[in-house]
Amino acid sequence: MRFFSKIIFFSIFLTTVTFAQKIHFGQAKGLFMSVGVGPRFPVGDFSQHSSLGEGINLGFSYTDNILIPVFFYAKFEYQHFPGDISFYRTTDYSNFTSSSFSINLGARHFFQPLIRNVVLLMPIAELGISYSFFENLHEFKIDTHKNNFVENNRKVGFHIGAGVSMFLLDVIASYNYYKSNQFISFDLKIRIPIFAKF
Repeated sequence: MRFFSKIIFFSIFLTTVTFAQKIHFGQAKGLFMSVGVGPRFPVGDFSQHSSLGEGINLGFSYTDNILIPVFFYAKFEYQHFPGDISFYRTTDYSNFTSSSFSINLGARHFFQPLIRNVVLLMPIAELGISYSFFENLHEFKIDTHKNNFVENNRKVGFHIGAGVSMFLLDVIASYNYYKSNQFISFDLKIRIPIFAKF
């Protein structure tokens, strides 16, 4: 957990320093922060030993009048997956948990609004690359005489997502691919403007 705290602190510091410099693209520009939370559904090989998990993320995105309707973003995520009960019944495991911290870079596209009058409702799509640190806890039943251990892995993958946005509030579903660790995430995100110039 101390490792994750240092990574989050360093990421926020790096982002702050990077965007503290003048950006010379278009005249209108904006920097936004978002916070999201939601369930994680393991799929493929990952679903054979893990069950429904949860995740939280912190993101920073940038656009200007040259890039609009595209936003570029950096997103920092933490996920936790408990083991599946049926997996325990058929194996020597008494407990299995998988946690991950990931750094995601990508682009998000806002499409033409579906609704404009009462509330602004826009479809969105995003695509990006991901780098993740996985920590897996392996604990075995006492009568198996196997030693418990912690497994650490670093993996590179990608994510693709779609959803709807009211700009300051998003609902998005994403497919996240890592070798042997695929999952689908659903997030409710709140976006907060940090800096905007028009």
